Amino acid sequence: MRPSMPATPYPDCLIDEDGQPRLGYFDQPVADLGLDKFRYFNSMDKPAGALRRYVDFKQFQFISINTGHHIIGVAIADIRYLASGFCYVYDLASNTLVEQNWLRPARLGYQTMPSATEGQAYIGSGNNRLEFTISGGQWRLKIDTDNIQADVQLHGEEGELPLALCSPTGYQGWTYTQKHNCLSVEGRLSINNTIEDLSEALAGYDFSAGYMRRETNWCWASINNRLSCGRRFGLNLATGVNESGVSENCCWLDGQRHYLPSVQFTFKRQRGQALHLSDWQVRSNATNSEGRPIIELSFTPLNCRQERLNLWLLKSNFRQYIGHYNGVIETADGEKIIINNMLGLSEDHFARW
Repeated sequence: MRPSMPATPYPDCLIDEDGQPRLGYFDQPVADLGLDKFRYFNSMDKPAGALRRYVDFKQFQFISINTGHHIIGVAIADIRYLASGFCYVYDLASNTLVEQNWLRPARLGYQTMPSATEGQAYIGSGNNRLEFTISGGQWRLKIDTDNIQADVQLHGEEGELPLALCSPTGYQGWTYTQKHNCLSVEGRLSINNTIEDLSEALAGYDFSAGYMRRETNWCWASINNRLSCGRRFGLNLATGVNESGVSENCCWLDGQRHYLPSVQFTFKRQRGQALHLSDWQVRSNATNSEGRPIIELSFTPLNCRQERLNLWLLKSNFRQYIGHYNGVIETADGEKIIINNMLGLSEDHFARW
């Protein structure tokens, strides 16, 4: 079943007059999550205390940039008890990945803001720092590490729209997700003291926040690239978080947003410590008039950024793969998008936070 087009105008505040989140798709980003207005209860329908309201809120921000020669991935996650960040650069020619990581205790050495349209998030300091700045919905990224220095802005063409939605999560929670792929990149990027040409670079961002499940997992697929015909193409597919009546599955073709049906990810999960690079399959149950899946993709990993944290009450088993997609996607208006050996990302993540 194909998702219907959203009919909900974007609200000024995500939380309504009754203290509950507005759910569904929005036609524009929501500026204010309204955390102070949210009426949060425990599983026995008792009002949650101030500490519980604070520690149960989670958020993360991510940017991926594809320059044609390199893939850069940058993230900051705030899970209240602590914050983590990473920055990696993948070199396509040599199939090598170099990364840097940050881990900070609660409220020390980092900052996040619960808004996808205004605010600043950073982790680290001096010449070892990541920073996201969002102003008027426009994203800016600064990186200062041993091998990457960057000050870039992400831009869409006039009229291009992100994916924005809110779904119920668990018994009392909710998740707001905002994503936008296939954005142009302007500014300065230096990798290993070499200035990178950004004239053909494409990027995407992810802002996700809310009262998520204490224990959760997801699979994810993302592309920021160009089709063989030269058209700009962005893709976001996921399972595991926004699945209560809505889906964050979406693609952008020359900036035009197309909603997509739910998908299943099939792959051999990592066993033991060795890096596992077997192929993935990503398919929709929904079919077209010919009986074929509307989404039918294969993914062949080339490299992986992985991390395992086992901190007793907190756990994270994270793998983000870089590799090639092949297959076909059919939009609601019947256009078939052929994906041929296109570089993109996939992710498999378990979290207890």
